[in-house]
Amino acid sequence: MLTAFIVVALSLVLLVWSAERFIDGSVSTARYFGMSPLLIGMVIVGFGTSAPELMVSALAASEGNSGIALGNVFGSNICNIALILGLSALIRPITINSQIIRKELPVLTLITALAIWQLWDGEVSRLDALVLLIVFTALMIGAFLQSRQKNVDELNLDMTEELDTHLMPIGKALFWVFMGLVLLVSSSRLLVWGAIAIAQGFGVTDLIIGLTIVAVGTSLPELASSTIAARKGQHDIALGNILGSNLFNTLMVTGIAGLIQPLTVAPELLSRDAIVLAVLTISLFVFGYRFRGQGRINRASGTLLLSSFIAYTAYLIRTVS
Repeated sequence: MLTAFIVVALSLVLLVWSAERFIDGSVSTARYFGMSPLLIGMVIVGFGTSAPELMVSALAASEGNSGIALGNVFGSNICNIALILGLSALIRPITINSQIIRKELPVLTLITALAIWQLWDGEVSRLDALVLLIVFTALMIGAFLQSRQKNVDELNLDMTEELDTHLMPIGKALFWVFMGLVLLVSSSRLLVWGAIAIAQGFGVTDLIIGLTIVAVGTSLPELASSTIAARKGQHDIALGNILGSNLFNTLMVTGIAGLIQPLTVAPELLSRDAIVLAVLTISLFVFGYRFRGQGRINRASGTLLLSSFIAYTAYLIRTVS
């Protein structure tokens, strides 16, 4: 058991570190080949911060561990909104200036509803997974078309400023794209092994481990990027990281895992965790979207989100006990 805990701890450190290197290398490579800052922010960074979830859920699905695969997705999305966005808003209230971010809020709400609806029959089938990936592809095409327009959106301006301070030579960037990916796969495999061993040792379900240890661990890149952006006053990047990550997790991570192998849905995932995620997503929409004027997630909203995460995690622990 001690070995499993050590493996999980070390694999999480390596997972987060390799994800950061992979993101840095991918961003610099994309910038070198002329990709716009807006598209980099919406696609490359979103993919990079969700890379740990993708690797872990794909490996878990290939080994038949639906609990870890789905628990990682739903747990990470809950963690992103309640823990990370809650902390970011406490650091500095988040004012939403970007029209792009405002458009993503209702999109995320609808996509979350679609993903939860797919759980009702007790399985995420390959057809369900294919639908998610088709929706994801459509959104990426929309993001690409949007990035080609002349855009003075706040998100575009913030990303341009941020990218100009983190560029690296192309050779170094390509090296970290390759090495980051290799280390992501290796650390993800170790994490899945350790998580399964812990679940078996404590006699709890894979789902609980996926919702807690694995979900929080794979969300650490989002935690770092959003809290740093909040401290800098880059509000739209702070929120954009969360929205992008949840979109990637729901559509791409679940889609790829479900294509690898149909995922069995535990009853408690539908009756407990899906409801929590739905409430948090709707709350985010209510807090952040305004039909007129700027949306704003203030410290009171941040406190409410963070308190929700603490209460949810305490409930999970109590359930295990």
